[in-house]
Amino acid sequence: MTERGRNSVERSRDTLAIGDSSMRWLGDKLVIDIEERAIWLGCPVRPVVRGQVVVEPEVWSGQSFALDPARNHHWRSMAPRARVRVEMERPELSWRGSGYLDGNWGSEPIEDGFADWHWSRAHLGKEAAVLYEGVRRDGSRFATALRFDGSGRAHEEELPLGAPLPPTRWLMGRRTRADRGHARVVRTWEDSPFYARSAVASRLFGKDVLAVHESLSLDRFKSPIVQWMLPYKMPRRP
Repeated sequence: MTERGRNSVERSRDTLAIGDSSMRWLGDKLVIDIEERAIWLGCPVRPVVRGQVVVEPEVWSGQSFALDPARNHHWRSMAPRARVRVEMERPELSWRGSGYLDGNWGSEPIEDGFADWHWSRAHLGKEAAVLYEGVRRDGSRFATALRFDGSGRAHEEELPLGAPLPPTRWLMGRRTRADRGHARVVRTWEDSPFYARSAVASRLFGKDVLAVHESLSLDRFKSPIVQWMLPYKMPRRP
């Protein structure tokens, strides 16, 4: 997560390299090599995060979705279900389990299109569920509940009830949806002034699930104070 200049970026049909980190397709596997620096008092220091992540999709999906009427922003769940292997050298740890792969792209900065959004993904046996909702920059709201079947095809479901969640330590609001309108934060993995990622337990489409959940406040992200703080957290190109 280091800002870099154009000369530090390389892209081909199967590979994207940014600085010393890269991702590349090897057959049906996505191999992600990580070599990132920490930052102290605004200055990068020696590499402290190094390792490899391998994502093997179990189910592919070719469907993409426009998130705004002007179609400036799109989202696609490429692999609603995947197997993931993590092997880190620094810190020394490893992990294997179930995962997911998606992507967003657009023709304008994301903060120009949205005020906030809230997203979650959960496994439902051999299927997967994705909930997406937020507020666009013009004040209009959007919300979608998708269920991906075993072949990777997305089916739009009736929206579950809104389920409030407690704010983060930075007092950022977050919300989700669930059967009977009840959900519980099990653990928050990442908590920043404008972004949070958590594990959320709920009941969804008749099944008890443990979902990966994220909330993003673009109003906070674009605020002058957060923009001033970012270089102290993430190495920034001069």
